[in-house]
Amino acid sequence: MRAVVVAVAATMIAPLAPAASAQAPLFAYAIGLEAGAAPRRPAFVGVIRRIPEPLERQMRGETWRSGCPVPLSRLRLLTLSYWGVDKRPHTGPLVVNAAVADDVVWVFEQLFEARFPIQTMRLTKRFRPNREEHDTRSNPTASFNCRPVLTPFGPTDNWSMHAYGLAIDINPMQNPFVVDGYVKNRYARPYVDRSLVDPRMIREGDVVVRSFAAIGWEWGGHWSSSKDYMHFSINGR
Repeated sequence: MRAVVVAVAATMIAPLAPAASAQAPLFAYAIGLEAGAAPRRPAFVGVIRRIPEPLERQMRGETWRSGCPVPLSRLRLLTLSYWGVDKRPHTGPLVVNAAVADDVVWVFEQLFEARFPIQTMRLTKRFRPNREEHDTRSNPTASFNCRPVLTPFGPTDNWSMHAYGLAIDINPMQNPFVVDGYVKNRYARPYVDRSLVDPRMIREGDVVVRSFAAIGWEWGGHWSSSKDYMHFSINGR
């Protein structure tokens, strides 16, 4: 298990107006400067903590419920730095399984150091199969959600690895789930063409794929039939 990296220097961190996706009570920071100081390299922030009581109350009956395959006590809230499409550092939340929290922090440190752009990072919403809006420009990087496996043709009867906190989706708009050339969200359909040039796209051998591979996670872009380009999980499912 890799060590947790927490770099929060009081003289280097100043409040940032939250990105559009920021959620209370979570905080966001930009790396600031002391008055008259020379520019400094932004520092990565990676914080792991137990699910706070206000968030636990928010999750119950929404993204977590009785019967989910993992108890709330085995989940952790991460606060992670990432580079936005505005080329500025932001922080955002992920909820993951406690068993992989250290490794996930390490992965996002690698993405931060490489300045891989993430559109936004936020907590998931309750899965409502009959009320899902499939044609959406929403583009959140997210992890835990107690829901079944979703395909472009609808949900299955099996738990997703997201329901265990053991999967992460990154920039889903630019990295869609494709089955036989079909993508459900019409706004993501142009990205079936993987020759497009967009820094938010995940590609074979890039820093995202390499970093997750280093912790033993597998990429949905390696699947033999369908391709889930946004999806990384501990067991490849």
